[in-house]
Amino acid sequence: MPPLARHEGDGDRRLGGHEAAYRPLDLHINDSSVPWEVRTGRAPVTAVGVEIPKALLPLEGGLAVRRLPGRMPAHEGIGALLAQFLTQLISDTTPYQPTDGARLGSVLVDLCAALLAHGADAERALSKETHSRTLILRVQRFILEQLHNPQLTPSAIAAAHHISISYLHRLFRREEATVAAWIRRRRLEAARRDLADPALRTLPVHAIATRWGFSRAADFSRAFRTAYGTPPRGYRSQAASS
Repeated sequence: MPPLARHEGDGDRRLGGHEAAYRPLDLHINDSSVPWEVRTGRAPVTAVGVEIPKALLPLEGGLAVRRLPGRMPAHEGIGALLAQFLTQLISDTTPYQPTDGARLGSVLVDLCAALLAHGADAERALSKETHSRTLILRVQRFILEQLHNPQLTPSAIAAAHHISISYLHRLFRREEATVAAWIRRRRLEAARRDLADPALRTLPVHAIATRWGFSRAADFSRAFRTAYGTPPRGYRSQAASS
């Protein structure tokens, strides 16, 4: 059962007696156990896809092909998470090690299962474990998009996802860091990249701190020194000299 994210080109698909048209930034699902056909127009079609055995999808009771929607968007919601994950995987494989394969595969399967369940309006078909893993990915993506916001707090994150603060903290137990620690780590990593960027050399350190959600420069300097063993200005100087 391969989900496929279309980047360019239009076409249509016939699956199990049902037809659906596709446009760029759409996701479509093919089931190899059912006769299917994809037709394209004159323009070239570029897409990214993956094939997953149904037996690996953690959906309680399975999911009938007839319940699958004709088209799912890849620019929002779980579809965007899956499309971005696939695109990032194929764009540059150098950061990954062979031992990352199993973990990345688990994330991919969970995202595909969540997409199918959501598309069929059957999220209750997801196992609790898969639902939790998918939710933590959504929360983390939300955090990364809001790192610049100094008001990004556990309570704000929980409210945005309609969950309790205690449940949010339980989700992060597997990350081996509290919610606040995870946010701080991502902010420090982003600030460190900016400090090492020659194009931002004239940007004051306090401006970089503010850019990544640190409202007080002193707090940023202290957290940066604790994390990397050197103050921000010292790190910037070392990066420039190397």
